Amino acid sequence: MDLINNLALGFGVAFTLNNLMYAFFGCVLGTLIGVLPGLGPVATIAMLLPSIYALDATPALIMLAGIYYGAQYGGSTTAILINVPGESSSVVTAIDGYQMARQGRAGAALAAAGLGSFFAGCVGTIIIAAFAPPLTELAFKFGPAEYFSLMVLGLIGAVVLASGSLVKAISMIILGLLLAQINTDVISGVPRYSELPFTTLNFPELTDGIGFVVIAMGVFGFGEIIANLGQPAEHREVFTKEVKGLWPTRKDFQEAWPAVLRGTTLGSLLGVLPGGGALLASFAAYTVEKKIAGPNGRFGKGDIRGVAGPESANNAGAQTSFIPMLTLGIPPNAVMALMVGAMTIKGIQPGPQVMTSNPELFWGLIASMWVGNAMLVILNLPLIGIWIKLLTVPYRFLFPAITLFCCIGTYTLNNNNFDVYMTAIFAVVGYLFYKLKCEPAPLLLGFILGPMMEENLRRALLLSRGDWSTFATRPLSAGLLVASALLIVVVLLPSIKNKREVAFQDAD
Repeated sequence: MDLINNLALGFGVAFTLNNLMYAFFGCVLGTLIGVLPGLGPVATIAMLLPSIYALDATPALIMLAGIYYGAQYGGSTTAILINVPGESSSVVTAIDGYQMARQGRAGAALAAAGLGSFFAGCVGTIIIAAFAPPLTELAFKFGPAEYFSLMVLGLIGAVVLASGSLVKAISMIILGLLLAQINTDVISGVPRYSELPFTTLNFPELTDGIGFVVIAMGVFGFGEIIANLGQPAEHREVFTKEVKGLWPTRKDFQEAWPAVLRGTTLGSLLGVLPGGGALLASFAAYTVEKKIAGPNGRFGKGDIRGVAGPESANNAGAQTSFIPMLTLGIPPNAVMALMVGAMTIKGIQPGPQVMTSNPELFWGLIASMWVGNAMLVILNLPLIGIWIKLLTVPYRFLFPAITLFCCIGTYTLNNNNFDVYMTAIFAVVGYLFYKLKCEPAPLLLGFILGPMMEENLRRALLLSRGDWSTFATRPLSAGLLVASALLIVVVLLPSIKNKREVAFQDAD
């Protein structure tokens, strides 16, 4: 009964005209940025963070959430039609989706992606509603030692599950942790790194630390723009093809629905993991479907299971990644890190107390996900022609507008040119990451979790009078540290390491 009452409260909040409007705006914008290659939800949410100062917390988070799961829908459109994934989690969708489009079956592929995404999104929302309260009760048993150990597990999970080199992922985490320490020590009041040049000693603006939005907008927003401009012009040009027959055949439905169920299950599980979310879920689902099909499958040649499975997985993963963020205050991926930043901007402390102190926000956000998924499936099927037209906008007109918007948004944070200069510096850093093939998401996670880890480490040691064994003697903390150690051991096993590399190579 409590669940029903809570959902009734949530739908009451979600169905207000104001919140419906912001949910719709978020879904449309999310779909749009998913369709446009090179501009993902991380960059868009980072650019919109300054705008939420004028909004109440509930409509602001509903809008940002709509952008996130809307981008998962939109990313599949370009992946299928022109073999250009609009979103990183749609990379594997392009493998078979584009082949289906070349065979004149783009409509079936787009419909399978849309309907599979809708089903997975609804299931993911049900899982959030059902499992968030018990996880919140568990969270109240967490002390400083447990939170520190949980964050250690989160960072290790981000390293293990990041695509590409483990060494590079570890480097990104460490760099994020170091950047997070550029501030003034809360206890001693001493500016950190003050003995080094070009740090807090020389720039008073850095005594409060580097702005979260500055790093996110520079590395993800400007960094992606510079990377796209570095591509040959012909790689940025797009072509369009008329799409006919949006409905899959009966055979398509028979092949697709088991893949949708498997993808939804995988995505729901992997979305909760730190560093997981939509990207890992889509890779894993494609690998599973390919293995199940065996040598008789048409994977790489237009198999609808290669579209339905990954698209269901990435939407389920996008939804369930809200669970650790809402219940524990731990962001499992870069987008959720931005959501934590948005909650902090609105004066809300992420964690288990959100459900009790802000029930309208908590349940309203969950209910809005059902509404948003319904909006998305209605939007994406009939409006495909419009999204295709937007792809014909020349990139030379598109990137100056995005750059101007970024600069205005950064400046309005503190009405200070210094933030714009810092964003430009991180834009160059983001481009270097791109050239070195370093995934920047672990850096953002390290930057967000760094201060929280330090705070809980120091609190735990203060409570234990400096006894480091407190992390091993408390059962929950010890269990989390053991899980972290096992994760490191497992990923270093040759067989697991090879499978991990194959899983990500399948998306290339």
